[in-house]
Amino acid sequence: MAFENSDTAQPMAASVKILIAGGFGVGKTTMVGAISEITPLRTEELITELSAGVDDLRGVEGKTTTTVALDFGRITIDQNLVLYLFGTPGQDRFWFLWDELARGALGAVVLADTRRLDGSFAAIDFFERRGVAFTVAVNCFEGAPLYTPAEVRDALDLDERIPVLLCDARDRASCKNVLMTLVEYLIERAASTGARV
Repeated sequence: MAFENSDTAQPMAASVKILIAGGFGVGKTTMVGAISEITPLRTEELITELSAGVDDLRGVEGKTTTTVALDFGRITIDQNLVLYLFGTPGQDRFWFLWDELARGALGAVVLADTRRLDGSFAAIDFFERRGVAFTVAVNCFEGAPLYTPAEVRDALDLDERIPVLLCDARDRASCKNVLMTLVEYLIERAASTGARV
């Protein structure tokens, strides 16, 4: 995964584009902010009365801001691998941005909320249709019903090879575990098809 810089003969880390996706209010901005080693770029705006009747605020009535373009962060896994994280907007009206954000992405994390699990179907369908490898990470909100990864897999009708795990999008170690699970899955998948990562 490392490349040599001819000027310094030092190995350069491979950079990988990863999307953090999911429905509205599942914690994408929170996850990028919790794990990024740089100050994340955020494109959040206040939710106004204009979104009433347009955006589905069910289950997130207390949410006051929303991502209108993307979130961007970076994490260095080791000297050979840097992940560039692109958080997608969750509202249906901003889905036209997903195609551009997905361009060149090696993989994705689909964040899910068990209070509104149906909000995950569109993101899962998006990546399945484009052949982009993804993991599902259930953001365990306080007061939300707790289910096992196997129960979530069944509810979302996922292939048994797709990793499903529980996480806390506010916790750096939990987010790192999600990203490492995705990277391991990408490597396994590449090895099984003979492709290079």
